[in-house]
Amino acid sequence: IRDLIDLKLYVDTPDDIRFIRRLRRDMNERGRTQESVIKQYLEVVRPGHYEFIEPTKAYADLIVPEGGANEKALEVVASFMKDILA
Repeated sequence: IRDLIDLKLYVDTPDDIRFIRRLRRDMNERGRTQESVIKQYLEVVRPGHYEFIEPTKAYADLIVPEGGANEKALEVVASFMKDILA
């Protein structure tokens, strides 16, 4: 499938930021307890990330550090998208 994709992106967000976002979202939007979010993160989410998500970084054409806050990387992606749509 990778060969069919024109541009492979990997959005690299630090572990602590990913966890904090998940904790806030799951508590505020899903009504979960802090303990249930922590338990799921440690038992399922974190191990799954390192087994399935992190390895895909090696195949990325562009690694976007600092998540969506990286304006330079977003400019590169926007330029690429404009070229495709033109």
